[in-house]
Amino acid sequence: MIKKVYNQIKYFFCYSYHYIIIGGGTAGCPLAATLSSNYNVLLIERGGSPYGNPNITNLSSFGYSLSDHSATSPSQRFISEDGVINSRARVLGGGTSLNAGFYSRAELKYVKDSSWDGKLVNESYEWVEKIVVFKPKVEAWQSAVRDGLLEAGVLPNNGFTFDHSNGTKIDGTIFDRSGHRHTAADLLQYANPKRFTVLLHATVSRILFRSKGKQKPVAYGVIFTDASGIKHRAYLNQESGLGSKNEIILSAGALGSPQLLMLSGVGPADHLRSLNITVVVDQPLVGQGMSDNPMNAVYVPSPIEVEISRVQVVGITEFGSYIEALSGVNYLERALQIGNVAKVLEKLLPHAVIHSSTAFKGGFIFEKIIGPLSTGVLELTTKNPNANPVVTFNYFKEPEDLQRCAHGVKTIEKVIASKAFSKFRYDNISFQALLYLTSSFPLNLVPKTGNDPTSLEQFCKNTVMTIWHYHGGCQVGKVIDQDYKVLGVDSLRVIDGSTFINSPRTNPQATTMMLGRYMGIKILNES
Repeated sequence: MIKKVYNQIKYFFCYSYHYIIIGGGTAGCPLAATLSSNYNVLLIERGGSPYGNPNITNLSSFGYSLSDHSATSPSQRFISEDGVINSRARVLGGGTSLNAGFYSRAELKYVKDSSWDGKLVNESYEWVEKIVVFKPKVEAWQSAVRDGLLEAGVLPNNGFTFDHSNGTKIDGTIFDRSGHRHTAADLLQYANPKRFTVLLHATVSRILFRSKGKQKPVAYGVIFTDASGIKHRAYLNQESGLGSKNEIILSAGALGSPQLLMLSGVGPADHLRSLNITVVVDQPLVGQGMSDNPMNAVYVPSPIEVEISRVQVVGITEFGSYIEALSGVNYLERALQIGNVAKVLEKLLPHAVIHSSTAFKGGFIFEKIIGPLSTGVLELTTKNPNANPVVTFNYFKEPEDLQRCAHGVKTIEKVIASKAFSKFRYDNISFQALLYLTSSFPLNLVPKTGNDPTSLEQFCKNTVMTIWHYHGGCQVGKVIDQDYKVLGVDSLRVIDGSTFINSPRTNPQATTMMLGRYMGIKILNES
């Protein structure tokens, strides 16, 4: 049990710490828990607790937090310059408190390419899995998707496994059999309560550096603001003889970490000067390499009731697309009030009761591409740490990304047409009509292009969405070294999804939690 959790910062007394971790998210929680075994750790989280919030905890309430745009929401909405609506976490546990729960490890090649220690990687995954991962209860809809994928040729059937390999499989979930979510915050039960402090509703505005008499600027503290707008400081322990055991670690996510580096003076010098930010280190690659795996979905209204399910099955294709599905919520409830969705439904199903709460319970089958190859950039427009940075992902800029999407949509067509999926589809609605129906949803703010209703490439561009797997901005070998230390300064690391060059295959949360534990052990072993 963690005793020192401060919701009201006025009760916080400024001690010095061996480690200050900024961001209590998917990587920050396991990292903090690990380091606290030997060292005094302060974890600073800008959001609140996930516990006691049914919109976070309950499977049946999935999506409510993502659609909550209030200032106290656990998610903070942003819209990329591409016009895609997105969210960033603002809650202890980070994205694991908001996502669809799917848990899958990275493939062995990804581990090798990252120059990680394979044995420690496996041990770190297992450490996470003991607390927050479960075998899902696979019911009718997900079973039909699984069998449809096998009929569509996404082979072999790999059964239930955390491992990543081509074929169709059932994976883990962070929802238990009672439909309750478990998050990275649960990993804090591993922490040493005598050495660990958590601050909630605390927003870091700047990392402090000293450079007098030093070869490199050295991080030594942070400035943060509480929910009342009062500023505070926290400092690293300045005792000598501790070696590397005095560090600030950014785990604020793919938007937050590059944003905070720039706000602290580490970033492209000209860009920082344009905002009157004092340059500590000219690091032009901060904010570069931003990627978001585009998701494209097909809505499938069902003639029969379907269970509430989040992603449990994945088809890992040979051409670089992952096919997944979710079901059981009236996804049209809000869309019916907007745009042409109701009119399209009336044409497709003229005898249905359009506004019935049960008539259109179905689900989405969607595809996400590997990588992606297309990249963009993150920049600041203000020195306000609560404001979103401006980010461009350049979805489908690289032609291979678009080809993979089109191929993935073709595979979805085969799944829907399969014998296994037959009871969940209306035989009188063609796949082309389903694409037309899906295109009627207010999915994004992307300007629609083309007028060829048969073009899958056009469908991909017009209906692109996020699956919240964006990454980059503080990449290994560009902004940080192989030990995740920020280049050009001392006593500062970045450990989170901003360091990824490519997303860890089907879903990044397993690997991001693993990375927090993995790097915690590596740091402990440095002494």
